[in-house]
Parts: sequence; structure tokens; C-alpha cells
Amino acid sequence: MFQPDLLAGKRVLVTGGGTGLGKSIGSRYAELGAHLIICGRREEVLTQTAGEIQQAVGRAVEIHACDVRDAPAVEAMFDRIWEGGPLDVLVNNAAGNFLARTERLSPRAVDAVVDIVLKGGAYCTIAAGRRWIAQARPGTVLCILAQSALVGAPFTVPSAMAKAGLLSMIRSLAVEWGPKGIRLVGVVPGPFPTEGAWSRLMPKERHTDPIENTIALRRVGRHEELADLCAFLVSDQAGFITGEAVVIDGGKWLQGAAGPAAATMQAWPEETWSKLRK
Repeated sequence: MFQPDLLAGKRVLVTGGGTGLGKSIGSRYAELGAHLIICGRREEVLTQTAGEIQQAVGRAVEIHACDVRDAPAVEAMFDRIWEGGPLDVLVNNAAGNFLARTERLSPRAVDAVVDIVLKGGAYCTIAAGRRWIAQARPGTVLCILAQSALVGAPFTVPSAMAKAGLLSMIRSLAVEWGPKGIRLVGVVPGPFPTEGAWSRLMPKERHTDPIENTIALRRVGRHEELADLCAFLVSDQAGFITGEAVVIDGGKWLQGAAGPAAATMQAWPEETWSKLRK
């Protein structure tokens, strides 16, 4: 789909890049020529992922063990990264989420999600932005959001709050930092199965029908589809896009907006439609 050097020369940090969607996005960036940097809390996971990507693309991957909830640790990480050269792209991907009845959440449970998603995203964005502005350099921030940022989500309220906050940050800083050549964009993924989050957030008890029936295209997303969109959005070819969050969900949220009757009607046999015509 892309030229193999689409991201050549770009230094890219993906937070939470050791597993899941972050790993898939980072792998695609490395394939397209980027100097990939990944961070996360578990160094052994980062080391394993970096080795896999390096073996696949023949290019070293830089790793930093860092808890993005810790603002001083984030600043120290950005200092270390900048020692090797300034970043060109930051991808705020680190996240945490779980199903729970909101009235039973403890303050610690709320903080566990909000601190990673919202505060961690803000800490990293401000750290990168401060350095870009000081050096009069352009830069791009991509935030991996969720549909809850657009419409809310019962039983995952801390994540919905945090993702909505990131969306507001994207729109706010697109204006504030735009004159300085800094872009902020977002991606709103629908169902893209991963080993960890999928089992926690999509247990079989949550859906009486296959989840594909809730998606207009009747299938879940493929990681390469998401990764290609993320590659385009941080490339120079997307240089006039800022303050926008692109939905990639196979029509899931539109299907939901149409209401449960839409899915039922799509399954009606021809006999039912014939009766209505009469």
C-alpha cells in the first residue's frame, strides 16, 4: 500500500508498544523505515518485542522501561530519547481498562485507568511538545482513542472519561500548537481483537449474538488495517490533517446509532419484506 520508505528518517515513540495494538502499529512503522522507540512498564516484554521486530525488519528498536503515570519518569525518558536525537512522532497508545459497575469502583480503580490513559497521554504530549517548541521543530502526536470517547460507554466509565479527555486535548492543542507546526490526530478503533484486552472486555457473556452482527461490515478489524491508517496519519502525506479523530470500525458505531432494530431488519427474510410491500 505504501512505499517502503514512507517513514524513513522519522524517530517515533509508541507508548505501550510492547503488546497488542501498540506492537502492531510499531511493527508497521519499523517496516516503513522509522526508527522505532517503544516504552512500557515491563522491560522483559519490551525486549522480546524489540527482538521480534528487529529480526523482521533488520533494524534495531530502542526500548525504555517507563510508567507513563509517573511524570518525573516520563521527563527522564524524554531526556534519554532526545540524547539520541529529537522525536518526530509520539503515539499515545498506553491504556488500561476493565469491566465494572461504576458505583462499585474504588478511587484507586478509577485512578488506575485515568492515570495511564489521560494523565500519561498528557505527560508525554507536553514533554514532546515542550521540546519541539523550544527547538522550533515540527512534530506529530497520534492518540489511540476508543468509541467511548465519542459516545460514552457504560461499565467502562473511567476509560470513557479518559479517552474523551484525550480527544479534547487533540482538538485543543491542534489550535494552540498548530502555528508552531505541531499536528495532533487521533484514531478511533472498533473491535480489533488482542490477546489481553479482548478477553477482559469482550467475555462471551457480554454478547448474546456474535459481535460481528453489531458491525455493519460483519467482521472485526485486522491489525494491519489499523496500522496502515496510523502510518498514513503520521506521514508527511497527512500534513494538512490536524485536530481530527478518524473512526475505523467497519461501521460499528453507525450500526449502533441505528438501534437494535436495524440489525434485526437486516436479517429479515424476503417473505417479511414481501408482506410489508403488500
